[in-house]
Amino acid sequence: MSSSDRRLFLLSGLALGACGFAPAYGPTGSAGRLQGQVMLAPPETQEVYMLNRRIEERLGRAAAGRFALSVEVTTEQDGFGTTSAGSTTRYRLTGEARYRLRDTVTDTLISERRAVAFTGYSAFGSNVATLAGARDAEERLMVILADQIVDQLLLLSSELPA
Repeated sequence: MSSSDRRLFLLSGLALGACGFAPAYGPTGSAGRLQGQVMLAPPETQEVYMLNRRIEERLGRAAAGRFALSVEVTTEQDGFGTTSAGSTTRYRLTGEARYRLRDTVTDTLISERRAVAFTGYSAFGSNVATLAGARDAEERLMVILADQIVDQLLLLSSELPA
């Protein structure tokens, strides 16, 4: 890295600070309002269980938090890779998570949004390998959806009540 590149890099950091940029997880960031403060509704399906587990990994578990998050997940599987004999060799798993964030103190709806993602898996080999691929794809999809939900909540966190 040349010295002019380093100077530009350092000056860009000053410019970010001057415009009011603050990292969400920093000491003055707004993400702290969500850490350990989001109660999750009990999972009714395996999909929601995996999604909740990932949200708890990122935001922490809340026994009695300021906010309550309820999530509904729908998934759809489509075959899109086929052989000349007509057998499916690749599947796409599409998921949508609709969620609501409520303030438990005032019982008001703060946000109602959705996250959408997809992943895929191959159906080559044995039935056991195909089933393992399907389970893995489902878990990956729930991680992607949970990460999108948390990211959307982090963007909203500066507007949340303290």
